[in-house]
Amino acid sequence: MATLAKEVLKEMVAPQEELEEEHPRVASQLPEPKGYKLLIALPEVEEVTEGGIIKSHQSQQNEAISTVVGFVLKAGPDAYTSYTRFPSGPYCKEGDWVVFRAFSGTRIKIHGKEFRLINDDTVEAVVEDPRGVERA
Repeated sequence: MATLAKEVLKEMVAPQEELEEEHPRVASQLPEPKGYKLLIALPEVEEVTEGGIIKSHQSQQNEAISTVVGFVLKAGPDAYTSYTRFPSGPYCKEGDWVVFRAFSGTRIKIHGKEFRLINDDTVEAVVEDPRGVERA
């Protein structure tokens, strides 16, 4: 994983060590994706706009639900294994920041942190730096 991606991940998603310190059972509670699913960590939503206005809780929740970027934590055993469906190879790998459709996937929360399970074929792009990527 590139240095920039590590920095972005540290800023946007709590590192595993911090999660384990705050919530010792988190590591064992992260789901293991099955089949062709990908486990995605979502970036934290900013509480304040660039202009300094504090966003309402509802506005923050809407932004989190409609996010289009996430970090690939784990891939299921069947993800990207079909040469027929993916003749050029996998769209992404663990450790990539990816772009996917808004509102896609299965939403789950573990100790207040949201994750998604998405299908392997819903990844639309890989981005090196997710900062600034937002739904238009």
